[in-house]
Amino acid sequence: MTVRHKPGCLMKPISLHEIWLGETKCRHCAVRNSALFAGLREADFRHIHQPIKDVALAPEEALYRMHERGGALFTLRGGVMKLLQYLPDGSQRIVRLLKDCDVLGLEALVGQPYQHDAIALTDCEICAIPVSVIERLGREQPALYLELMARWQQALSEADAWLTQFTTGTARQRVARLLLRLSCPDQNHPLPLFGREDMGAMVGLTTETVSRTIAELRRQGVLRDRGADLQECNREMLRRIADGED
Repeated sequence: MTVRHKPGCLMKPISLHEIWLGETKCRHCAVRNSALFAGLREADFRHIHQPIKDVALAPEEALYRMHERGGALFTLRGGVMKLLQYLPDGSQRIVRLLKDCDVLGLEALVGQPYQHDAIALTDCEICAIPVSVIERLGREQPALYLELMARWQQALSEADAWLTQFTTGTARQRVARLLLRLSCPDQNHPLPLFGREDMGAMVGLTTETVSRTIAELRRQGVLRDRGADLQECNREMLRRIADGED
């Protein structure tokens, strides 16, 4: 498994038994409850000795790089990550964003190299799960593989949505669709407004175009931000813009 990180990155092993017992901060983790291992019994964990690794990434640190071969898949416990691919001219496109409970690196299960650069957009907490652990548990617990296939289908559906929503329409439509996709915040949960370069890479627009569009939406009262956070937005107006009605 290749996990790229800067010197300040934290990576430590956590036994599956610890996770099951809730002896670590994984007590509320998707790994334990709502994602891959939800249907397993304590006895299933006792027989797995290869530990899951707890990975902490700061913004812009890489979890893995495109074409690397790895022996792990990953669950995102907290934060936001981007998956990057590169065009022939060297420019990059963000093809998917991952948030809490998402799974990435599934291609490692079929012996394929990673298909993207996986980069942290915010501080991230991640579980790195050895493929050998999944394979063993999968043989004994078929429900685990059914969950993995559901996650794979979810990833494909998300990729289709990004392709159809963010590569067509005007700049206003694309930016409005992106903001809706990211889920505009309620008053208690402001949404980070990612860098304009990143937003441009999500919707296939230049940094300057994204900046102008965000500024225009702000002037029209559709968005209200404070510093790097989007505090609130007019969802109905964004939907009208996204649908080409405004």
